[in-house]
Amino acid sequence: MARAAALERGAAITDPLALRELDLGEHPARGLDRAGFGLRGFVAPAQSAGAPILNDELFALPSMAQMRRALDNEFDRYMGNHKARLANEAIGVGTAFDWQMFDRSLLYSSGTRFVLAGIVNRMDRAYVSPETCGEIRLIYRLTRLGEPSVGENALSPRLPMTLNLVLRAKGAKASAPGGIALTCKDIARRWLAMAQWPQTGAELATRLVSAGGPLEFIEPVDVKQIETNLQIAHAPKSPVRDFRTDYLLKVFRFNAQAQLFEEAPLENQIDRDRILADENLARDFKAWLLDIRHFNEFDRGTILIPERFLARGAIAATPAGFDRSELQPAFGLLQGEGTANPVFGESDVVAALKQAADNGVTPRNIRSVAGFQRRLNDVTCSGCHQTRGIGGFHFPGVDWMAAKPSNETVVPASPHFFGDQIRRRDILGSLSSGSRPDYSRGFSERPQLRARPELMRELAGTGYYNGWGARCYRQSPKQADNDPSFRSWTCANGLACQVAGKTSRMGMCFVKDR
Repeated sequence: MARAAALERGAAITDPLALRELDLGEHPARGLDRAGFGLRGFVAPAQSAGAPILNDELFALPSMAQMRRALDNEFDRYMGNHKARLANEAIGVGTAFDWQMFDRSLLYSSGTRFVLAGIVNRMDRAYVSPETCGEIRLIYRLTRLGEPSVGENALSPRLPMTLNLVLRAKGAKASAPGGIALTCKDIARRWLAMAQWPQTGAELATRLVSAGGPLEFIEPVDVKQIETNLQIAHAPKSPVRDFRTDYLLKVFRFNAQAQLFEEAPLENQIDRDRILADENLARDFKAWLLDIRHFNEFDRGTILIPERFLARGAIAATPAGFDRSELQPAFGLLQGEGTANPVFGESDVVAALKQAADNGVTPRNIRSVAGFQRRLNDVTCSGCHQTRGIGGFHFPGVDWMAAKPSNETVVPASPHFFGDQIRRRDILGSLSSGSRPDYSRGFSERPQLRARPELMRELAGTGYYNGWGARCYRQSPKQADNDPSFRSWTCANGLACQVAGKTSRMGMCFVKDR
């Protein structure tokens, strides 16, 4: 647990009592005239001094009307699809059903609210919007109110839904003509400096928002969008099916002129069904992705797929397993996955790799057809959330309402999140020194090797990289038989890669058989 806490230094705020103070503002600091970080201040800034906003009031706001309608439509669509495909498996709210739906009434109830559960620096996404230096994300967890404090034998009042409020890292105060002279370098330095601070709890919260703190200039005007992730349905293991849990992912972009959160496509969420059903769209997508510039960005994990190819919602089904299956978001787009007219043939991928080599480009990740297939899935929101998550979440967040709140005994984030911290801190370091960052990323299942060995030593031997429970690729004694995209996915000394699927050589690192 201590290793996890160390990895997130400078890139996330997870101190339980600091988050409580930022959310509730129980100890207003002298000389600081600013709203806190409760959700009310960002969705209803004119009422920022009020009590925490309850969900009945939240979803009655005009700015949230489209969001509520879109979520209701997704619930209705999910239930309709289920009844059409699995008519013999009952679905509804409660344990009496084969498939247990999320109780939608709790989402709009006066007995629930979104509680601040973490703040995450995503300046590693500055390649998306260099002018705003990437993003800062305030992550809120849906929580029942009026429940007793969580003890060792009590049920948590937290519900399986997060709301991610995405803000521009360099906001309006620093971007306007004549505004505060604040650069990406300055912002990165503020976040990195935080790792050395001795303060905790309310004192840490005060320093975070004070002059020189990383949250000093975060304002409601900097809101970019809301991203939601909720466990829409759960099916316990039964005689007719394995355990299954589905998570609904949505994005709502803020329209500043209309003052509305509007349903929007999910970044890089390839709309598989629509592309496979439209020959012209499939042809255009193939041509666009295999263009050498886009193919290189695809390999590096920095691609931004045009919205015409994307979906406005996604279901992340877990567990997705280690073998190719229809639960994966891009299944069927590549030859050999059971589709009559796949978008990409194996020869298309081989030709794209050859073209890259002929132009002097050495792929970082995609070195084979299998590597291309894996990237097709993990570049999507749902594919990433199927990988090394806690259920379908990568940041379930800190529970500061617990009787003994802790960010070490209860880990606030997934193995994927912690495994990616080295890359994110490396990018922050480059930004803080004024050098050009390497924004590339590896596959979601395995952290990318970075150029600085001292960084990778932090991950060596951990379950985030090559330790017990890490994802791996079973090596063949003949090097030529090993897929070049995954040859480096080995296990630490004393561990062996134990294959978990039926048709794949992917597995997890466990103690060697004696």
